Amino acid sequence: MSDPSAMRNIVLRFDMRSSPGCPDSQSDRYRAAVDMAAWADKHAIDVVGLSEHHDTADGFLSAPLALAGMMLARTRRVRVSVSALLVPLHDPLRLAEDIALLDLASGGRFTATCGLGYREQEYRRFGIDWDKRGAVFDEKLDVLVAALQGQPFHYNGSQMELNPKPESPLQALLTMGGNSKAAARRAARCGLVFCPAIDDNELEQTYRQACEDYGTTFCLTLFPRKPATTFISEDPSADWNRLGEYLLYDALAYGAWHHPNRRAYAESFASTIDELIAEGKYRIVTPDQAVQIIEDTGSLHLAPLCGGAPLELGWKSLKLFEERVQPFIRAA
Repeated sequence: MSDPSAMRNIVLRFDMRSSPGCPDSQSDRYRAAVDMAAWADKHAIDVVGLSEHHDTADGFLSAPLALAGMMLARTRRVRVSVSALLVPLHDPLRLAEDIALLDLASGGRFTATCGLGYREQEYRRFGIDWDKRGAVFDEKLDVLVAALQGQPFHYNGSQMELNPKPESPLQALLTMGGNSKAAARRAARCGLVFCPAIDDNELEQTYRQACEDYGTTFCLTLFPRKPATTFISEDPSADWNRLGEYLLYDALAYGAWHHPNRRAYAESFASTIDELIAEGKYRIVTPDQAVQIIEDTGSLHLAPLCGGAPLELGWKSLKLFEERVQPFIRAA
């Protein structure tokens, strides 16, 4: 098994959630997100990460595959990833077709992390039985995996094969998210990389054992390594005054979706800006501090539009990365 700590993971993340105080229109924010992905392609960003949720009051990204396609069309190098893609809410044949197209058109730069989801409200909106969500996930995942592997599969009473098929191997197209032993076993059964939302060695042991049980030959866990939503600033104290309300909104909005079975490092328990700063899951750091974080962890998660942050402040953070951080990053 490869050592995940040896892999550099500098991420540009977007979920498009906006607080009521966001000064920019949704149209301007989406165009900026695509422009920022194009910027990432020219700089030391490894992955542009997108998220998925539905039926929200703050415009959380609900069509990540469409946005991924726009970003892939504007880039030539950087990988675009959806994490998590809520497979139970989709038609698996449609998903397979869309993923195959993204793979072919991008030259193999798209990955989706499959997720079960944790909001019953979303299941209701799509007419899917929340109480049977695990079985629904497994059924749809089996179709998706078989289709992307180029195998014949049965769906809606017919046998078919995906055409066109993706060129990338399954493990490059799909990974498995989650924070439960069931998720670890599901990853092993499907032969997928396991990407838990929390650093948990017990989950990895469950995954390894399940790989042995299923005879899975490809077995790799990628831990998040305690990521924190990050802005770069020459004056963090001053920028906490400018950005704090947006970061706190994001933390509170995410926390409001708390589910007893959800465990994720990104989940904040802060209720004030001071608590948010002390907790460390949202941070504003100097360029020198950002360089040190990358040296220490190999990871940095930039989120320039987090919580509806003003576009000018998002771009300011990215420009500081370009000018004051990137020159000091060792080659991956």
